[in-house]
Amino acid sequence: MGSGSRAGVGSSAGLGSGATASSDSGSGRLVAVFGAYGHTGRFVVAELVARGFVPVLSGRNGQALKELAEELGLEARTASVEDPASLDHALAGTAAVINSAGPFASTTGPVIEAALRAGIPYLDVAAELEANLDTFAHYRARARAAGAVIVPAMAFFGGLGDLLTTAAMGDWAEADEAHIAYALSSWHPTAGTRLSGAVSRERRGDHRLRYAGGQWERRSDAAPTLEWTFPEPVGPREVIGEFTMADVVTVPQHLSIPDVTTYMTADAVRDVAAPDTPAPTAADENGRSDQTFLVDVLVRAGGAERRATARGRDIYAVTAPLVVEALDRVLGGRTRTTGVASAGEIFDARDFLDALAPHVTVDLRP
Repeated sequence: MGSGSRAGVGSSAGLGSGATASSDSGSGRLVAVFGAYGHTGRFVVAELVARGFVPVLSGRNGQALKELAEELGLEARTASVEDPASLDHALAGTAAVINSAGPFASTTGPVIEAALRAGIPYLDVAAELEANLDTFAHYRARARAAGAVIVPAMAFFGGLGDLLTTAAMGDWAEADEAHIAYALSSWHPTAGTRLSGAVSRERRGDHRLRYAGGQWERRSDAAPTLEWTFPEPVGPREVIGEFTMADVVTVPQHLSIPDVTTYMTADAVRDVAAPDTPAPTAADENGRSDQTFLVDVLVRAGGAERRATARGRDIYAVTAPLVVEALDRVLGGRTRTTGVASAGEIFDARDFLDALAPHVTVDLRP
């Protein structure tokens, strides 16, 4: 399924390298980064610094924090999700917190609670389905009543697909189905990815999750193997259908689409599942790996179709400009709602995608 190559409109800047070229948008504001020393956390810290924020490094590994703090000349505050007082200290005096520490099933609740106590916005980069479902279920009403802002899954999985789907919808009030297909040149998982995946599998048991007919289904059959025709130069590829990722949580939270399905290239699935696949390694001066990605979104309503695609490099590295751009918009008041909100719900999707131009090439075709 899918379609062949096509010309797009909208953002068309090249991939480039380095952090977003916006030197003083942070204006020296302190931002707590929980899990700052992790693989993705380090990209987030670098992006914050490049945009004029001052990261406050936090997490449970005091030695790793100390080494990173000395390397970057930043403050470190050791904190644990089992110790609310330590989290309160970690967030004290900060303008917001970004949670980049998995497994998120363990960290989202305690860090959100600390953010609510501190009265500051919370953002995370969680890809775990269950953690994101829990965030929406447990905090939506409470956060909205408090006028708080909580943005989960503001990452490659969850945030980018949600923004693309929202942009593709355009002026449609509803659609019949949305399909989000990922083509990864490879998928070398971080230790955090492996740990988060293990926690999700433990919670689901022998079942997998699918969103169809406006509700979640627990299925015990194998996910189907299909073919998806990506835009050139990727072209037709074998994919695992119903490879449910965080986008399937975020999209239905605000878009009237009863069937939302994600697909992953079969080679990437084999990579991430194999126990001997190595972790990602730096291939440029910014620490990015040589992994490339293409996200192809198809939305259908009646007999009409709309599409959006995004191309870039390194799914972990690109999470940093996604979450830091979101942070900048939240702190700058460029938001559409409060409470727990998906990326496409709280931000202007097209404008946000345009802002990612140094990192992601986006094509929209109405």
